[in-house]
Formats: sequence, structure tokens, C-alpha cells
Amino acid sequence: MINYLSKPFKWFFKLEAASGLVLLFAAVIALIISNSEISDLYFSYLNKYLFIGINDFGLKLTVIHWINDALMAIFFFFVTLEIKREFLQGELSDIKQALLPIIAAVGGMVVPALVYVYINIDNPETLRGWAIPSATDIAFSLGVLSLLGKRVPLSLKVFLTALAIIDDLGAIVIIALFYSGELSIKYLSLMLLAFVILLVINKFNIKKFLPYLIIGLFLWDFTHNSGIHATIAGVLLAMTIPHRKKEKDFSLLLKVEHAVSPYVAFGIMPIFAFANAGVSLEGLTFSSLLDNVPLGIVLGLFFGKQLGVFVFSYISIRLKIAKMPNNSNWYNFYGVGVLTGIGFTMSLFVGNLAFVDNLQYMDGVKIGVLTGSLLSTLFGYFLILLSPNK
Repeated sequence: MINYLSKPFKWFFKLEAASGLVLLFAAVIALIISNSEISDLYFSYLNKYLFIGINDFGLKLTVIHWINDALMAIFFFFVTLEIKREFLQGELSDIKQALLPIIAAVGGMVVPALVYVYINIDNPETLRGWAIPSATDIAFSLGVLSLLGKRVPLSLKVFLTALAIIDDLGAIVIIALFYSGELSIKYLSLMLLAFVILLVINKFNIKKFLPYLIIGLFLWDFTHNSGIHATIAGVLLAMTIPHRKKEKDFSLLLKVEHAVSPYVAFGIMPIFAFANAGVSLEGLTFSSLLDNVPLGIVLGLFFGKQLGVFVFSYISIRLKIAKMPNNSNWYNFYGVGVLTGIGFTMSLFVGNLAFVDNLQYMDGVKIGVLTGSLLSTLFGYFLILLSPNK
């Protein structure tokens, strides 16, 4: 499947694997606090309004909205830089090499969504959460994989990373198409104008990030007011950051990606996990998991993900459309497929968008995501750990 590994990929894998452990710690702390005597303080602070700006020029949002709309815009900016680099010069630049993770990612998005839809088909309100189990948390899944060390061949680490990146691309498309609000023609026009200016700056091959950043801030504000989710501004900005394929040429994309990555991995994502993983477990029983929303998410993440990834991959390999990753077997390949069911931060994020007007379902979303992700973590880890080496 692979003949070489680019330096950016090696660096990226180590970073994501380490940050996955930090994410776990942040989520556990959030669960402990949200079920302690200071839970009221935790939830009230997240819903406290915060003004950022100068005098009358600025924006007033709740802390949780600043995290989910502003910080996550930076996350999606970083993710899109990764996607762009991988398609231009990385592990996805060769279509033959990219075919298996692309097919697997499609299966891993379609099947979990169908599972959720099947369970929630009779309720239009809960049906809006169909995309929640389609997401994969790249940092958490790679973090679990890193704990298995040499039991996982390098080709499978590349496969999971590529699959998760394509999965993120799918999440971006879903957010843009299905989770936007009422559109404003005025701000959509300003948003388009800002994007065109960024394209012009790119065309002139400006190698300083400051002009992109300034226009990008305006782009975020216009996007936030346009009805399209504000995180899409990060996607559009990243698309305009120039990258040169030859190693001897200066690449602003690589420079910015390396500069932003530690803050995303060890700052933004743990903050997001801490702010969104907190859920009160008081009165929680097994029957709570049988409600349509958490049940659809758990079954989608744990069963839908592994089946979608494995079945789509198996068929494509048997039909010789794609190749099996080097030095892997069906046992550890299936185990990696199970790990794609770790939706965690990405599933929580999509859940926030799906039920922004129906917050009564959010506890169910959190319970479903945490349970489905935990089951996928444990089953995937031990399946690979106990699988034969050959």
C-alpha cells in the first residue's frame, strides 16, 4: 500500500497519538466535575456570555459558543490544511494508494447513518442527528492505536490516518450542506467577497500569513452571520493557503500547519472535550441507552462503523479495486475498523449542530457518543492485542 512515508505524516501521527491521551484526560475530568458538587458552576460558566472586541466593535457569545464556533473554526482550518497537504503531496496524492481509505471512509459514513436513520425514522426531530455516528475522532483513534506499538503494522496506521482525514472531509461537507441556518444574502455576499480576496492573495503568492489572517477574521464574522456554520470559514481560509510541491520551495501551508498544530492538539481539542463531554449521570439507567437518540448513536458508532469500513474494504480488496495494507491480516484490519467507531469529539460537535434548537436531546447525544466510543475503544484495542501476528 505504501512505498514511503512523508516526514509530515510521521510528525502528524506522533502528534495526534499523543493528543488523543490528553483528550481522554479532559473528557474524564469533565465527567467527574459535571457529577460533583461544583457541577452547577461548570454548566453556568459554559453558558456565561463573553464579549470579545473593542468598544462597540466585537461579538458577544456564550463561552460554549466561543468554543464551538470560534475555536473549532481553527480546528477545521488545521484539518483542511492536513487534507490539502495529503492530497497534494502526501499519502493521498496517489489515487491507487488513496483508494482503499476513501472506499472505507464512505462505508464508515454511510452505514452508521443508515443505522441511526432506521432507529429514528419515525421522529423528524431526532432524525436530524443522522450524521452523529458517521464521524471519527482522529486524535483519539490514533492515540489508542499508538498504545499497541509494533502489533500494528505501519501500513495500518497510514490507512487509519488517511481514512480519518477523509472522514473529516465528509464531516465538513455534511456541516456545510445539512447543518446551516437561515441564510443571509448580505453576509453570504460579503463572505464570498472575502474568499475572492484570499484567492487573489494566493494568486500573487504572498508568503506572509498576516494578510490571510486579517481577511480570515472578517471571513469568520461574515460566515457566522450568514447562516452557514462559522467553522466553514476555517475551511475556506485553509483552501487559500499556498503550498509548493517541491521540498526546496518555501511552503506557507507547512509552516502554518506546524505552527498551529500544538495549539490545536493540546489546547483547542482538550478544551472542546472538557466543555462538551460533561453530562450528569444522575438517574441514568440502562433503559436510558434505549432511547432513540443514544441507541441510534451507540449502534451506529459501534456496529455501523466497523461493518461499513470492513465490508466496503473487503469487497473492494476482493474485487481487486484496492489492495490490502502491507504486513496486515484480516484480524488487525478489522480491529482498526472497530477503532473508527471512536466518534468522541467529532460526534459531539456534529450533535451540537444537529440539536442546536432541541437541547433536550443533548444529554442523550453525550451518553450515546461516550458509550459508543468506549465500546469501540475497548473492543478494537483487545481485538488487535489478541490477534495473531500473521
